[in-house]
Amino acid sequence: MTEPKDIVLKESEEVEGVPVEGPWLDDVSSLEEVLDYYERIGFQATHLGRAIEIWQKVEEKRANGEEVRVFLGYTSNIISSGLREIIAWLVKEGKVDVIVTTAGGIEEDFIKALKPFILGDWNVNDALMREKGINRIGNIFVPNDRYIEFEKYMIPFFERVLEMEKERGKPLTASEFIYEMGRYMDEKLGKEKERSVIYWAYKRNVPIFCPAITDGSIGDMLYFFKEERGDRELIIDIANDIVKLNNLAVTAKETASIILGGSLPKHAIINANLFRGGTDYAIYVTTAIPWDGSLSGAPPSEGVSWGKIRAKADYVEIWADATLVFPLLVWKVMKG
Repeated sequence: MTEPKDIVLKESEEVEGVPVEGPWLDDVSSLEEVLDYYERIGFQATHLGRAIEIWQKVEEKRANGEEVRVFLGYTSNIISSGLREIIAWLVKEGKVDVIVTTAGGIEEDFIKALKPFILGDWNVNDALMREKGINRIGNIFVPNDRYIEFEKYMIPFFERVLEMEKERGKPLTASEFIYEMGRYMDEKLGKEKERSVIYWAYKRNVPIFCPAITDGSIGDMLYFFKEERGDRELIIDIANDIVKLNNLAVTAKETASIILGGSLPKHAIINANLFRGGTDYAIYVTTAIPWDGSLSGAPPSEGVSWGKIRAKADYVEIWADATLVFPLLVWKVMKG
């Protein structure tokens, strides 16, 4: 019979590896030095440390003239938050080559160049908010006058797009539509446009893909435009965009996929990479769980089973709110 002490104090095998430790605050004097410890802290901090390492590797390759095409995907709530400005900076500085987002990721970026969103609270009377015409995205408030102002710009923009399509003899793709929005912002808006993702994507010629572009306020404005004018000619082409997006993956020597959140942007990016045998680098930041089989919660290893991420790829998933970790990730990679 095994003795209780032998059960509790069972002999163990030696484990080689990195010791778990965090920063001793007397020994660090900057955020950069604190972030150097993240890979050793454990739990999701270690995943953030790994993400820093992967993105730094991508940046080093690009700095040495090697081609690593960076795909950035994000859901609309990312633009609702203050991460919008970080993403706009990345585009401005040439750190991103391809963007995929949802309709809200387009329209909210434009709207914020007109009027800011307001920091509110999680605990409110939502019925009363509705009576006051104030929309809520978590603890971010968006008064309805933002959408009223948006319509003032979008209806003339649709007129412009319609004329362009008549002259071309074919519809604009969604990415061309968004590019023209950037041009329109450049013409119509002042200094406030310089914090916009769309504006800098236009200036830097970074394509923004939005396969579900009508699923939001843009779709609402299209509805008003078409119904009020009886228009059936204005069309946004998404079929040719899928060819363009897939080919941006296929023609790249290497690709890196950085994805905040899940849903359509995540799948559009990794599915495009399927056609080249999978992405070479992947960083996921998500709060979605994998247990319901959703794409949003699917970890990178599941993408390997589909061929959307290479079996030998460098990849990591950070299970955390992107507003907490993405600023740290970008700061360390780009400035640290």
